[in-house]
Amino acid sequence: MRDFTQDIYRRLIVALREAGYTCMTMEQYLTTKKRPARLVVLRHDVDLCAPRSREIAEIEARESARATYYFRVIPESNQPDVIRRIAQLGHEVGYHYEDMSIADGDAEQAIRHFEDWLAYFRQFYPVRTICMHGAPTSQYDSKDLWKTYNYRDYGIIGEPYFDVDFADMFYLTDTGRCWDGYKVSVRDKIPEWQERWTEQGLVFHSTEDILRAIEEGRLPERLMITTHPQRWTNRYGAWCKELVLQGIKNIVKRILVKVKTEN
Repeated sequence: MRDFTQDIYRRLIVALREAGYTCMTMEQYLTTKKRPARLVVLRHDVDLCAPRSREIAEIEARESARATYYFRVIPESNQPDVIRRIAQLGHEVGYHYEDMSIADGDAEQAIRHFEDWLAYFRQFYPVRTICMHGAPTSQYDSKDLWKTYNYRDYGIIGEPYFDVDFADMFYLTDTGRCWDGYKVSVRDKIPEWQERWTEQGLVFHSTEDILRAIEEGRLPERLMITTHPQRWTNRYGAWCKELVLQGIKNIVKRILVKVKTEN
């Protein structure tokens, strides 16, 4: 059975709901005082192929699940009709910022870029949360912008890498087109907690592994699931293309991680 199809994503959402998990946006998670015992924050990083994000958003809406979609400024992500439709479906829209990478590490130029694009995305949704884009080939970590500035000055209430307590929240991401891609991830990972999760046996490679853990009651009660919707498609040709391209990307990422570790 093929993994990373929209069909299996729908199975994942249904399985979580039937197991008693409440699907929440990042904004809801940060503003809900009395959180449900079982919750999952659904986060989507719209890096490429925005129409697939709309398809995922429609699947979630049909299953009464709300999610957060973070959009980049590049044309492959920033498609107004898609952003507008996702907001209409009841999902949260946020800014997937990479301003330090775009500004070549110039914080002053980066914050001006951030201000302009935050205002742009607020045309579609009253953006209250943002999330860093990893930009693995860039030497700059866009989170470093907040060493000089404070995103709360812009009406932002949270950024997942700063404002989620991962002592209380298990993190799953499809980085690398698998669920244990932290091994090849440059920035989309929680290194200070990953070793503990591994010791607890919370390592999953495929979506079927996660579904099995849900069925057996082995999944933590609070988790954040991050996906990159361009990876999820039922179309066989597009699915094969994504499989091959991601395999190449993972080789490059392994090299970058090795170089960074050695330095």
